Amino acid sequence: MDVSVNSYSALIVSGNEQFNIAISSMLPKGSFHSISIAKSIASAKREVAQKDFDFIIINSPLSDDLGMRFAIDCSNSNKSIVLFIIQNEFYNQTYAKLSDYGVFTLPKPLSKQSTITSLRWMLTAKKRLESAEKKSVKMEDKMEEIRLVNKAKWLLISKEGLLEPEAHKFLEKEAMNRCITKKEVATQIIEKYS
Repeated sequence: MDVSVNSYSALIVSGNEQFNIAISSMLPKGSFHSISIAKSIASAKREVAQKDFDFIIINSPLSDDLGMRFAIDCSNSNKSIVLFIIQNEFYNQTYAKLSDYGVFTLPKPLSKQSTITSLRWMLTAKKRLESAEKKSVKMEDKMEEIRLVNKAKWLLISKEGLLEPEAHKFLEKEAMNRCITKKEVATQIIEKYS
């Protein structure tokens, strides 16, 4: 089991100073190395253009925009977990629009406990997303290795006159004898015949 502690960055988008202080204090201690604050959607866009954030918390409305389009864009274009907070009377319609894009929504007024619970859920979602991304990268690496090994086998078949089982055995034996991966052997064979 991986016991490493992740350290995340957060962008709080809110023109309300009391909200900014309260939310900053509710973020789990030790989980965040960087907390930035933007007081408008325009300044939030500038922040996001300069830096990737793991979490973006939007306290809507802001002085220049509701922030829904910004929330959707952040959720779609990077690996941010986005929380959109809106007045209770607009919550249902906002949730209906944002949930399809993976944006978490909460109605105001907020209770401290529901906010802390929501922030913990967001941390859990981020960890799950990171785990899925690692598995995806491993799968892509494995697919790349298979592609290279197959290409090398076909080169050995066409250039050296080997049969497919012989080419496969040759790659495995070379990797074992030279203490390198089959992918490295395949890459060398491809370079040799290219």
